[in-house]
Amino acid sequence: MTLRCRSAVLFSVLVGCTLLAQQPDPARLTVERFTRGEFAAERFGPARWLDGSHYATLEPNPAARALELVRYDAPSGQREVLVAAKALAVAGRERPLRIEDYAFAPDQQHLLVFTDSERVWRQNTRGEYYVLDLAGKVPPKRLGASLPKSTLMFAKFSPAGDRVGYVSQNDLYVEELASGVQTRLTQDGSKTLINGTFDWVYEEEFDCRDGFRWSPDGTRIAYWQLDCSGVGEFLMIDNLADRHGTDDLADRYSKVVPVQYPKAGTQNSSCRVGVIAATGGETVWMQTPGDPRNTYLARMEWHPAGKELMVQWLPRKQNVLRIYRCDAATGSVWVRNEETEAAYVDVRDDFRWIGAENYFWTSDEGGWRHAWVHSWGWRRDGSQFGPFVELGQLTPGEWDVMGVEHCSPDVRRLLVRGSDGNPTQQYLFAVEGGKATRVSPKEQSGWHDYQVSTDGSLAIHTYSSFDNPPLIDLVKLPSHEVVRVLVDNKKLRAKYAAIKKGKNEFFKVKIDDGVELDGWAMYPADFDDKKSWPVVFHVYGEPWAQTVMDRWDLGHHLFHRWLTQQGYVVMSIDARGTPAPRGRDWRKALFHKIGVTSSSDWNEAVKALCVEHSWMDKTRLAIWGWSGGGSMTLNMLFRYPDLFAAGMSVAPVTDLALYDTIYQERYSGIPQEVPDVYQNSSPITFAKNLKGALLLVHGTGDDNVHYQNSERLVDELVAAGKQFEFFAYPNRTHAIAEGRGTRTHLYTLLGSFLQRRVPAGPK
Repeated sequence: MTLRCRSAVLFSVLVGCTLLAQQPDPARLTVERFTRGEFAAERFGPARWLDGSHYATLEPNPAARALELVRYDAPSGQREVLVAAKALAVAGRERPLRIEDYAFAPDQQHLLVFTDSERVWRQNTRGEYYVLDLAGKVPPKRLGASLPKSTLMFAKFSPAGDRVGYVSQNDLYVEELASGVQTRLTQDGSKTLINGTFDWVYEEEFDCRDGFRWSPDGTRIAYWQLDCSGVGEFLMIDNLADRHGTDDLADRYSKVVPVQYPKAGTQNSSCRVGVIAATGGETVWMQTPGDPRNTYLARMEWHPAGKELMVQWLPRKQNVLRIYRCDAATGSVWVRNEETEAAYVDVRDDFRWIGAENYFWTSDEGGWRHAWVHSWGWRRDGSQFGPFVELGQLTPGEWDVMGVEHCSPDVRRLLVRGSDGNPTQQYLFAVEGGKATRVSPKEQSGWHDYQVSTDGSLAIHTYSSFDNPPLIDLVKLPSHEVVRVLVDNKKLRAKYAAIKKGKNEFFKVKIDDGVELDGWAMYPADFDDKKSWPVVFHVYGEPWAQTVMDRWDLGHHLFHRWLTQQGYVVMSIDARGTPAPRGRDWRKALFHKIGVTSSSDWNEAVKALCVEHSWMDKTRLAIWGWSGGGSMTLNMLFRYPDLFAAGMSVAPVTDLALYDTIYQERYSGIPQEVPDVYQNSSPITFAKNLKGALLLVHGTGDDNVHYQNSERLVDELVAAGKQFEFFAYPNRTHAIAEGRGTRTHLYTLLGSFLQRRVPAGPK
């Protein structure tokens, strides 16, 4: 008995010691720690402002294992549960409905709940919709009961709240809430004829998903229709099909996954906008000009009076943007405004109505992005819509408006986002009388985002900086007085604070012609500038994104922090052409020069940094990037082969002609007209110059940047006799995130390659 007790005690001690030994060092990062959610930020929302002083948001009910919808009186913090977990119970379902998104009826007496969603390309936009009576008198009602499960998209209440419109299987429907009567508005939806939503390229490049709008009086619906017939099909191969299914034999054969994807220079879908009665009938098509396969209708909204539509139209080259006024009854159109560019014009998401008479949007006229007010103009009968005070340009000066958050009814006061002279940061400004006053606190340098209440008096404010996780609070405007903290992320802050870190710094580096580029650097904790260190550069380098921003971005931040713990300095630079708030000429510097100007900037910048910092080991410089950054990695290795010892290219576009029409033709032109631009801008053209070590990574199920890109590059490198490393992730998309352990494997792969090719640590 005594021996057994002693043995038990000894065993307990040994087990305890073993468990203690297995506990991760909180100061040390591992790939497993930062890829498995340990550093995830606390959830908030999605929140919806209900009026100037009340908002709704989702909060967890752990006991019920469900999210509940709650309503807050913003100034006082008084909380009211609008939809409790028990109200989400549906007969035949084991658990309450999971609220993935929601929308209130105009009278706020009913709620539309989106659940059971399925992925459509990048986002989960197809699923089930239920209508909830907020008084709790009736159980949740499923919409589209006669339609297949999880096929509804973009359901929304009519202006009176008595009906809901939605898309299913590429057709439009309206359903009466009281009776459940369902009216199918369009009858021709098919695989290639799309009503009320969009094809792959419109979704990816114009961010178009929800493709229909109720008229202000609820009598009609305006919608997009795309005809994809004749668009080239790209065939992806799924070699994991049915691998985990019940059929023992089905998984022995691959599955073909076709995607209608217009590659640069090939045929687009045709696109048109029509108006149909909400009770059904014939569609009136808007008579926008040009070949519908060679023009784009990127935005559409009803005029507040409900008689006309606003349509944003671009030719295929995207060098002209027109605002068309469209008569909803006849389809006749006329130009209200037009912008023409030598390069390209961006679609305007800041378009807003100011009553029925005026509208404003942001424009690059004059070289900087500013807010302008325009009159909607005259009615076709010659009478004016209403009084109009010509205000013209609302935000003058040599700075860029990064976004408009709120506009007063008289258009005299705006709340806008801008950089305050530092293009790596973002702040809120109040603009009145042409003068901009910073609203965001001076002591909080970094990145500020705002969700402003309907009257502009309050905002849900998110603040972060490069090494500082988000803080979300409720603030008064324009004083920015904090009403209360909504999310403090204390656990994340404590966990991140425990990590052993070196210093960070933002810097500027001068290149040819006196151009200054912004950059950041992360250093190992034991950094000593008297020693020689390897440097890993992170790159993107195309017009779609910046990498040098003073904000918390968990995307690759912890991977980079982990690299510093291995003994690398990590840096990033924004070359010309990235969408920084540095004026029109900066942002459009890559027109017809993608891969050319940016790689030249990078070459000059890295060489300048090596001169400035004697601790940089020129024999141990590496570069890596994803998507456009993968392309830039290849450009640097191929165009300047003596600069970097190694590069890691993830999911790159290797030949610009293999990417889609809207993106590539916007920046590079139409390949049949400028073949030399595509030749000179594509990394594959210069593959024969490779000298350093290359790791090429791609997902075989990438519907965005097709696996074909890497296979063609492999073929070219083999022909040139170049040795390199290649890893394919089966059936993974552009995110390379699907499947158990994928991200852990990927970052481990990248880290292992670096250690072998560019050893870590000082010398």
